[in-house]
Amino acid sequence: MKPALSFQEGPKPLSWQQFPHGDYLRADIEQKMDQWLPRMFGYHMLKLGNLSGELNTSVSTIKHQVCVAEEGPYTGLIADIDELPFYEHSVDACILSHCLEYHSDPHHILREAHRTLIPGGYIVITGFNPFSLCGLAQMLPFSGQKLPWTGRFFTPARVKDWLNLLGFEIISDERFIYSSLARGNRLSRFAFWRSFAKQYLKPMGSVYMLVARKRVAPLTPIKPKWHARPQFSPVKGAGLRQTSKQHFKQCEQKNNNS
Repeated sequence: MKPALSFQEGPKPLSWQQFPHGDYLRADIEQKMDQWLPRMFGYHMLKLGNLSGELNTSVSTIKHQVCVAEEGPYTGLIADIDELPFYEHSVDACILSHCLEYHSDPHHILREAHRTLIPGGYIVITGFNPFSLCGLAQMLPFSGQKLPWTGRFFTPARVKDWLNLLGFEIISDERFIYSSLARGNRLSRFAFWRSFAKQYLKPMGSVYMLVARKRVAPLTPIKPKWHARPQFSPVKGAGLRQTSKQHFKQCEQKNNNS
């Protein structure tokens, strides 16, 4: 298993048009997200990365939506997505579309998203599945120099493990787009394969989408059990005291008689 932290970054996609079949990929992701966005309520939504900013999320009831990314046509705030300039517990939903693959520290990105989300806030993550036709195409010669294969593909199980460690509850894990997404690949030519894989090979979808919710266990104060302070009662040596008193009286009688 490759380490998550890497100091070597390849080219980052700034638009869906840089991906082979980018419009088809974006439309399918939007269709899957439309099932979840109306269930998210609140005031503020963050879209991390240029790809997230291009997604159409108008079906969401959250009207204030800000894209945090490098300079681009959909960018609302220019900043690093692993150093978000927002207060803790100030965001209701966060969307990370194909962000983790193209940054050096995906752990830190998730920690920042967790920090800014309110308790009960939602996070939506999409990425490329390495155990798919798209993931196998990454092994071909010269594929590492072309998008989308310049990134590091993480398995959905590994991303879910990161989310669980941060305290997220996984609500949905979905795979779709059963194609290698190669530029010369005509999607209509493999319609039979896509329908077959969708029915019998669901875990091999080239794209995964995870929906999770931030869970924070409330701190229940434990009431101290107040007890009456016991009075100080030294141990009495009853037998020793009685013996010493009798001996003292005998000594006094002898002195009086003498």
